[in-house]
Amino acid sequence: MPFDPNATDLTVAVIGTGTMGRGIVQVSAQGGMRVIAFDEKPGAAQAAKDHIAKTLAGLVGKGRLPEAEAKAAVDRIVVAKDLAEVGKAHVVIEAIVEQLAAKEALFARLEALVGPETILASNTSSIPITAIASKCQHPERVGGMHFFNPVPLMRLVEVIPGLKTAPWVTDAMMTLGRRMTREPVLCTDSPAFLVNHVGRGFVPESQRILTENIAGAAEIDRILTGAPGFRMGPFTLADMVGIDIQHGVMESVFAQFYGEPAFAPMNLSALRVAGGLYGRKTGGGWFVYDSSGQAVMPPLAPAPAARPKSVWVRPSEHHPDLQAPLIDLFRGAGVEIETTAKPSADALIVLTPIGWDLTTACVDLGLDPQRSVAVDVLFGLKGPRTLMVTPATGPVSRDAAHALLASDGQPVIVINDSPGFVAQRVVAMIVNIGCGVAQRGIAAPADIDKGTKLGLGYPFGPIEWGDRIGAKRVLHILERLQAFYGEPRYRPNPWLKRRAALGLPLTTPEGRIG
Repeated sequence: MPFDPNATDLTVAVIGTGTMGRGIVQVSAQGGMRVIAFDEKPGAAQAAKDHIAKTLAGLVGKGRLPEAEAKAAVDRIVVAKDLAEVGKAHVVIEAIVEQLAAKEALFARLEALVGPETILASNTSSIPITAIASKCQHPERVGGMHFFNPVPLMRLVEVIPGLKTAPWVTDAMMTLGRRMTREPVLCTDSPAFLVNHVGRGFVPESQRILTENIAGAAEIDRILTGAPGFRMGPFTLADMVGIDIQHGVMESVFAQFYGEPAFAPMNLSALRVAGGLYGRKTGGGWFVYDSSGQAVMPPLAPAPAARPKSVWVRPSEHHPDLQAPLIDLFRGAGVEIETTAKPSADALIVLTPIGWDLTTACVDLGLDPQRSVAVDVLFGLKGPRTLMVTPATGPVSRDAAHALLASDGQPVIVINDSPGFVAQRVVAMIVNIGCGVAQRGIAAPADIDKGTKLGLGYPFGPIEWGDRIGAKRVLHILERLQAFYGEPRYRPNPWLKRRAALGLPLTTPEGRIG
C-alpha cells in the first residue's frame, strides 16, 4: 500500500462543501485527519468550517463532546483558496453536483495536481464508479465512498470499487471509513449500489398497493409503522425526501436495470411530479401540510359497536403460533368461538392467510364470502391491525369483525382484498430484492443487512428479516403474488428459492465461494 491509511499525518481533501461535503469534512476532522476543504463558490468552504465549528460547540455545550476534541477537530480543517492546494492530500473525496460530465472534468483537473498514488473517491449516489474512472489516466486509484445525509448522524458509508480499482485502494477506503467512525460496507459497482437498491421494495410496492385501491396512503403508512416496525411510512418518506427526487431515482434504477419489472415506478408518483406536488417543500404531495408544516392526516375510522355472536376461525396447520393471540383476543372479548369443522350458518368467518388473497381462499375452501374476513397475523397484533374484506363481504360482517378486532382498544384498518395484505407483500419484496443483491454478488449478506438498517432505518435487514419470518414463508407469499397477478414482478429470487428448498438460512453463502 503506497501510504498508511491509519497514519496520524494523513490528509484528506474534500471538494464541494454543500450539505454532504460539509458532513464529510466534519467526520474526517473528528476522525483525526487533516482536512483540506475546497469549493468553487467563494466563501463556501469557510462557511462550511464555521458551520462545523458551531455544530461541535453545540455538542460541547450539551456535554456530548470534550471541548479539547472539538477545538482540535476544527483546527485540523484547512480552507483552500485554490484547487491546487488539494495536491498535498493522500485522499481526495469529491461531493459536487451529481452529473457525470462534471465529475469527469473535476477528476481530469485533479489528476494534473495530485501524485499518481493519491486516491480519488467520489461520493456519488447513482453514477457508476467505472464510468467516472473511465477517462482517468489512473483508473486503478479511483473508487466510491457514498455517504448518507446527514453525514455526521448516518453512520454508514458504502465503499464501491470500480472494475479497474486496485485492491489496495478499496482496503484504504474501508479503513478511512472506520477512521471517520462510519460503518463501511463493501459493494460492487452496480446500479443504486447497495442501500438504494434494497430500497426498491419499500416505496414502489407500497405505491402499487395504492394504485390498486387496496388501501389509502395514510392507511399504508400506519400499517407499516405499526406491527412491522418501520420508523416512517413510505408516503411520509416520499414527501420528506421530495417526490420529484424519489421518482427520478426510481426511473433511473428502472432504466439502469433495463426494465426490471420489480423496480417499475408507478404512474401516480409521476402524476404528482408533473403537477408540482413534491411533498413538504411544496406544501403538498401524498399529504397536505398545514401552516406549521404538519401533515393533515385523515382520522382512523372509529370501531363499530355491534360485535358478532359467534366466530369461526379457520384452524391453521401452518401458523398456529401466529393465530393463537388472535383467538385469545376473541376469547377475551367474550365471543363464542366455534370449533366445528365448518362454520354455523350465522357465524362470522375469520381467516388468517399468509400470501393468499381472501377471495381465492373463500372459493377454494367453499366458504361464504359474504360472512368472511381476514386478519394479518404475520407480524403480531400490535396496532393498527389489518382487516381484509372481499367485494362480496357484507357490511354487517365487516363491521362486526372490526368491532371485535378493536375490542381491546387497538386501532383497526380495513383494506380491500389483496394477496399478502399490505405488510406481507411489502416485506416479502424487500426480502426478495435483498436476496437478489446477494445473488448478484453485490454485497455479502451481513453487509446487506447492516447497510439496510443503517442506511434506511428498517427494523431488520432483508436477509435477517427473511430468516426471522422463514424463507419458505416468504417464498410462499411471493409465489402467491406471482400466481395471482401473473407478473414477473414477483418472481422469487434463486437465492431465496434454493435456501428455502434446502432448509438453509438465507445467510448461507454460495457453495463455490463459501
